[in-house]
Amino acid sequence: MAAPLLVFIFGILGNIVSFMVYLAPLQTFYRVYKRKSSEGFQSLPYVVALFSAMLWMYYGLLKSDKSLLIPINAIGCTIESLYIIIYLVYAPQPARFSTVKMLLMVNVISFGTILLSTYYLIHKASVRLTALGWICSVFSVCVFAAPLMIMRKVIRTKSVEFLPFPLSCCLTLCAVMWFFYGLLVKDYYIALPNVLGFIFGIAQMLLYVIYRNAKKDVVPVPEVALNVVDLTKLETDMDKNKKETGAPDTHQIIVCDGVDPAVVIVRPTETIV
Repeated sequence: MAAPLLVFIFGILGNIVSFMVYLAPLQTFYRVYKRKSSEGFQSLPYVVALFSAMLWMYYGLLKSDKSLLIPINAIGCTIESLYIIIYLVYAPQPARFSTVKMLLMVNVISFGTILLSTYYLIHKASVRLTALGWICSVFSVCVFAAPLMIMRKVIRTKSVEFLPFPLSCCLTLCAVMWFFYGLLVKDYYIALPNVLGFIFGIAQMLLYVIYRNAKKDVVPVPEVALNVVDLTKLETDMDKNKKETGAPDTHQIIVCDGVDPAVVIVRPTETIV
């Protein structure tokens, strides 16, 4: 099979699997939306993923064979931005402030600095492409390494709640596809970081297998017996007692302590505002 055809096949497969990677957290963010809470999820992986997509899109614009890099990274920028917006809506105030600060530092200031410095300070196209290639490689490693904090949380809590298996699987496949694509086009800035991506992806899947059935220590909550008094019978008895003794009409709340507490809610005959 001719090399150009292999390049096209792995490039298309890389685009498809990358799209699956971007869609993998959909279930997580749907749960965030339904529960109206970020539930302890971290925004850092999505901020870094957005930054990486922005860098690779810029890198694709500088390359001659840019058609396979630009569309998927443009889609990635859109999807990651939507994830971050949802996170900002439902995250608590400290997490929201931290995310905004990261966005300004990473996606605005850092990307703006890289864009302006490589475009205006480096005039030779090949040198500019090399410099940007190294930068993209470094931040690709950051994208693959970002879930390490989640892996640490999995080991500490013995729970895979924050480690979606579909995302780990897609990351591994994505690393394989882009490794072979970079190798075939002799672009080692694309190929080499995906070696680490494959290793991290395998490590995440192994953690999922190890801890998916782990049982958490559950602290038993003591059961409290609750005796509910028949209010209808109580009121009938009270009315009968009032007629026999001539006692005034009183309303009281009885709080009983003991092994078998009884909670009594007395409904008055007159409305109390």
